[in-house]
Amino acid sequence: MKADDLLDSLEHVDPELVAQADKPPQKAPHRRPLWMGLTAVAAAAAIVIGIVLWPGGSPLTGQASALAVAEYPDMAPYPNEMDYLNPDGSLDSDRWSADYDTWRTSQKAQLNQPEGYDSGLEGYYTATLRQFLGGSGTENKVCSPLNIYFALGMLAELTDGSSRQQILDLLGQDSIDTLRAQARALWNANYSDDGMLTSVLASSLWLNEDVPFNQSTLDTLADTYYASSYQGEMGSAELDQALQTWLNDQTGGLLKEAAGQMSLDPETVLALATTVYYQGRWSQEFNPDNTAPDTFHAPDGDVKCDFMHSSSSNNYCWGDQFSAVGKSVLYGGTLWMVLPDEGVSVDQLLDDPEVMEFLLSNGEWENQKYLRVNLSMPKFDVSGQLDLIEGLQAMGITDVFDPAVSDFTPMTEAVEDISVTQATHAARVAVDEEGVTAAAFTVMAAAGGAMPPEDQVDFTLDRPFLFVLTSAAGQPLFAGVVNQPA
Repeated sequence: MKADDLLDSLEHVDPELVAQADKPPQKAPHRRPLWMGLTAVAAAAAIVIGIVLWPGGSPLTGQASALAVAEYPDMAPYPNEMDYLNPDGSLDSDRWSADYDTWRTSQKAQLNQPEGYDSGLEGYYTATLRQFLGGSGTENKVCSPLNIYFALGMLAELTDGSSRQQILDLLGQDSIDTLRAQARALWNANYSDDGMLTSVLASSLWLNEDVPFNQSTLDTLADTYYASSYQGEMGSAELDQALQTWLNDQTGGLLKEAAGQMSLDPETVLALATTVYYQGRWSQEFNPDNTAPDTFHAPDGDVKCDFMHSSSSNNYCWGDQFSAVGKSVLYGGTLWMVLPDEGVSVDQLLDDPEVMEFLLSNGEWENQKYLRVNLSMPKFDVSGQLDLIEGLQAMGITDVFDPAVSDFTPMTEAVEDISVTQATHAARVAVDEEGVTAAAFTVMAAAGGAMPPEDQVDFTLDRPFLFVLTSAAGQPLFAGVVNQPA
């Protein structure tokens, strides 16, 4: 986003902050990969949580504090071989190798986090997947567990007492200090913006210009959650447009429709927003010449859609009610596809402890065999929008929604009777066959529920299935239910 565009959309925002906001942290998702923008896997998620003054509470008075801006890590760019060609067309291998080593060192530094930094999250991930993917019926469902985690972590910083403790309990942490350490490590381990893989997490705070806020809290959010803060006139078209523009910029425009619906009431004291934008290509790509229409057995009737095909050596996993295969993203994690056995529903899988254990195992699974997998999967583009309030209450977070008991004193002591009245989550995952592979085959049927007897297996995703997109660090960035591929 250019500086003049940002200034137009942030008319009522602090001018000094606007000048800072045009730095690379806000622009990162628009840095297209050096591999010509292939979009084998593209995904985005966003959360907006609105915190408002309850009717009858204290009046909004005062001026906003100075605001904080996050600084993102600098990563060495991936060395595109095309930039290292000699005049005769040969590769300058010495120069390329040196820059490649620099890039790999930079990449490994992001992944090099304290041992055990992600421990204690199993309960949170399990509860989130069951709560927000269950009961899909005939529709698709998709969410980003990690995106929700960061929104809740920021909310914990803004609260105290039992309001904070309920969030800590869900996230499996015993104190705000351990949460901060974990959140910072998780953020860095899952961040990449190097031209090969885009996995950008962004956070922001939108502050009422008439409310004084605690600067130390804003500084902590900038340091731990890489959150930038803006102030403006709540309820104004200008600030709504600024929020919508920020959401679109941070999610590569993948959630434009959902972002366009975001607005803040005049009574809003503060809103927080977190996003994830992901773009990567397959390690072994599909040959588009082999893509052909076939039948997907959707819950409400058969539909025709394009199926991609490949045949390669891979790990085939299974359990009592499912079979699963992972499709790796180059330097960027794995898309795990979990197919229920015949007669087993997706909801039954979500209720199965063995399946949840597999979804969080990142492929470290006892029941697996390395063999040739004949994969047939539909191209899909699934999206969804969730109101998180009821689900979060069901998972034990209740105080922040009740102005009679909520405690937001770490954020501001100038306003009482504050509560969360809006918590919207939107996500989208699109998968296609960008790139070329050398293999081709025709898939006949799916195997499920047991070790395959031969050295190859047909894995056909022609009925509702689960997927989890894990990052290079093994965290579940996105998860969903595909009932309708197209």
